[in-house]
Amino acid sequence: MNYKIVFFDVDGTLINYEDGYISASTKNAIQILKNKGIKLVVATGRPLSMCQELKDLGIDTFITANGAYTKHQNQVIHKIPLAKHIVRSVKEVADENKQSLSFFTEELTMNKIHNPTTFQAMSETLSLLEYPKINEENVNEEIYLMCLYAGEEIVRKYEIQFPELTFQRWHPYIVNVLQEEVSKSIAVKEVLKYFNIHSSEAIAFGDGDNDIDMLESVGYGISMGNGSEKLKNIADFVTKKSNEDGIEFALQHLQLI
Repeated sequence: MNYKIVFFDVDGTLINYEDGYISASTKNAIQILKNKGIKLVVATGRPLSMCQELKDLGIDTFITANGAYTKHQNQVIHKIPLAKHIVRSVKEVADENKQSLSFFTEELTMNKIHNPTTFQAMSETLSLLEYPKINEENVNEEIYLMCLYAGEEIVRKYEIQFPELTFQRWHPYIVNVLQEEVSKSIAVKEVLKYFNIHSSEAIAFGDGDNDIDMLESVGYGISMGNGSEKLKNIADFVTKKSNEDGIEFALQHLQLI
């Protein structure tokens, strides 16, 4: 198959899940793909501001905030902003009930509620070493995604209070707060349309349950060896772990490098 584009999840995929670094083999593989003219796209739960290391590799198309904001170079391809009154209302409830809430623009900020479980979840999903900055004024900005840090019992209370919203869990302690449907697969379709590439000509790499829809929306879906069991079950190929040169191994299997 003549593949023309590759979508990469970041944490646990491009970035080693153990030490938070991109391996030399992965960097080399990316350069070979670039030299062949294959388009490279990052698809991540991170905000754009946390993708500089990937930009430095020459990647210039980013699906961020789990699919809520997508940009190619300086061109916004796709975005799903939340209504400002929704952001204000959810923030008021979260502040009042001492629940952490994060906000995605091109940067990541949060409300003033800090707790160890929130920080652990942020570290696990975004490789953060410290809390995002607090921004009490971002309710006036264009917010593409909010994440609520809470267990099931608390989330059920939000579902009752905000029946017009969807609370989509993607981590044991994190839910996306959505006014409209947001997913990596929706953003992938917009990127493919932008570049006029058919889904059968696309490959995607991932490691988590939030990558399932992305792998299902392309011609060939690859789960990392450290991926979730659900992802492995739907993948076309399970490669080695991210700390075992899994990107390189899969691309060699496909004879792309």
